[in-house]
Amino acid sequence: MRAGSSLVFIKPGEGFSFYLNISLIGGLLLAAPFVMYQVWRFIAPGLYASEKKLAIPFVALTSLGSLGGALFSHYVAFPALMAFYGGFSSSRMRFMPGVEDTVDLYLKMMLGMVVVFQIPTLVFFLAKMRLVTGRFLWRQLKYAILLIFILAAVLTPSTDPWNQVVFAGPMIGLYLLSIGIAWLVAPGKDESASGQTLSPSSRTS
Repeated sequence: MRAGSSLVFIKPGEGFSFYLNISLIGGLLLAAPFVMYQVWRFIAPGLYASEKKLAIPFVALTSLGSLGGALFSHYVAFPALMAFYGGFSSSRMRFMPGVEDTVDLYLKMMLGMVVVFQIPTLVFFLAKMRLVTGRFLWRQLKYAILLIFILAAVLTPSTDPWNQVVFAGPMIGLYLLSIGIAWLVAPGKDESASGQTLSPSSRTS
C-alpha cells in the first residue's frame, strides 16, 4: 500500500475482527516452538529410535521457518503485492481496500509463506535419513523450478501471475539454500542411492 493510505471497513464487526486476527497471528508465532513440539510428539511414535533424537532440530528449524515465513510475508511479499494492486489506482478508479478482504489476503499469504519456509527443514530431515543429497537436488534443479511454479499457483490466494512470482521467488531461493544444507548434513555422500527410498531394514534402528 502507498504511504499514507488506510483501510476502510463498512461492517460493524470488521474493526474488532481486525485486531482479533492480528492478536491471533502474534500469539501463534510466539507459541510456534510449543506448537511444533506437539507436532513432533504426534509423529514421533512412528519413527525409529535414532530419528527420535532429532526433536530439538525439528522444533528449532520449524519455528525459525515459521517466523521467517511470517516476517517475509509481512515486510516483503504482502507490501509488494498491495503496491502492485494499488498501482492501478487513478482519478477514475480509486483503490480503497476493505479490512475484511485485506486481512483475508494477508492471512492466506502469511500461511502460504510459513509453509514455503519449511522447505529447508524438510530437506534437512530427508538428508539425515539419506533419502536425498545435495548433488541429487542440484541435478533436479530445472524440474524443481517447474514444480515450484506449479505449487506457487496452488498456494497463491489469487490467480494473477505477479502473486505467483511472489511465492515462487523465495521458494527457488529456499531450494538453493536446501542444497547447501543437504551438502552440510551429508558431505561426501554419493547421490547414486539418494533417489532410492531406503527400506526400513537398511536404516539404523
